[in-house]
Amino acid sequence: MGAAQDKGDPQHQHDGRCKIVIRGNFSSSSLHTLPKKLFVVGVGPGSPRYLTDAAKEAIRKSRYVVGYKYTLATIEGSIDWSRQQVLEVTMKTQEEAYQNVYQKMKDGEYCTVPFTGDVNFSESEVVDRLLEIFDDDNVEVIPGISSIQVAAAKAQIPTDKAFIVTFHVTGDIEQKKAELLHAVRQGKSVILLPRPWPRDPSKHFMQSEIAKFLRANGVDTTKLKTWVFEHLTTDKETTFAGTVADLEGKEFSDLSAMVIDQTKRQTYLGF
Repeated sequence: MGAAQDKGDPQHQHDGRCKIVIRGNFSSSSLHTLPKKLFVVGVGPGSPRYLTDAAKEAIRKSRYVVGYKYTLATIEGSIDWSRQQVLEVTMKTQEEAYQNVYQKMKDGEYCTVPFTGDVNFSESEVVDRLLEIFDDDNVEVIPGISSIQVAAAKAQIPTDKAFIVTFHVTGDIEQKKAELLHAVRQGKSVILLPRPWPRDPSKHFMQSEIAKFLRANGVDTTKLKTWVFEHLTTDKETTFAGTVADLEGKEFSDLSAMVIDQTKRQTYLGF
């Protein structure tokens, strides 16, 4: 609220007695110490160029930064190593690390947990746990640029006309596989993240397995155009273009996105 300029404003008249005017909206809770705050941040596919200003601000504001090796490498230019405590975690160590950091944090301190791509895509299992630890009201989710978006741009596939799915989860994916099959049969383009699980072949669902799955369910994969993008936005970026049938027996990086292109272009001239 701006300061009143009209001296005739009855709210600012006085009769000689001292009057204190408090501006702004205050509640009793605002006088309490700020709670521990968590930023859950998407940092893009890998290149620092795709890191948003909002993400950089959250990282620099934080006393603690907790993340996976690849993700930390993406944001290393935004970290003050002399001031911030940085913890590298794995799937096995992350729970203990999150709990330890939460216990160490003082009221009013900030922590950032960065995620590759967009935090709202393919990361829900971890984010849900962080919401439990820190409490919903103390967590701010900051979206990032997903490899799905970059893959769509490179393949020139509009996301509003595509079936988008991630298999990069630890839970059951049978329903997702059925939805993928249905989308392909319906003639939709598909943009997806595969699931690397080399230690358990029954859970491994990378590009070769996807191609075999579609063929086994009656899809003519020799007629399906596909793209596979690895290490998007980085110096190691590669692109494979061909048919889905070509993917059988081929191996790709864990950091890859796949596109099945069935797009039929439709401009405003057709309406």
